[in-house]
Amino acid sequence: MVKYNSVLKAQIINEHLNDGTSGAELARNHQLPKRQVNRWLQQYRLNGIETLKRHKTKRKFSAEFKWNVINYYQTHDESLAEVAGKYNVLACQICTWRKTFIRDGYSGLGPHPKGRPTKMKRSKKQIRQLEKQSELERLRNELAKRIKNSMPQNWRMIS
Repeated sequence: MVKYNSVLKAQIINEHLNDGTSGAELARNHQLPKRQVNRWLQQYRLNGIETLKRHKTKRKFSAEFKWNVINYYQTHDESLAEVAGKYNVLACQICTWRKTFIRDGYSGLGPHPKGRPTKMKRSKKQIRQLEKQSELERLRNELAKRIKNSMPQNWRMIS
């Protein structure tokens, strides 16, 4: 994805406002995608010049904000681009949030831990203890744990 600087965006907005040049003509003159130029013009119309500035840090949105955006999109008769411009987010973000909300509900909109889950299930201390046990004892203990974990809560035997 190509990132355009704020000076170019402001220059295009000024040309549009001063000369009345259309988005297609501006795109042709500056050799830019027409869709991109029209998106900048729409963002400017909805929220002003501040929305065209690049964000220095990654923005984090709360679950409540995401839910409000999804709710607004579903209850109002506006396009995805208009809603994205109104809330100053990307349209693809709204789609992703909406899919997550449909799949996981409100809790899916909250923050998630970063990265992959760890593969190591046992600590080094547990591994050393298992190595010290004889293989027969280890198999008995492991079988007992599996049986205990697979039984329903009300069937568990008192040990």
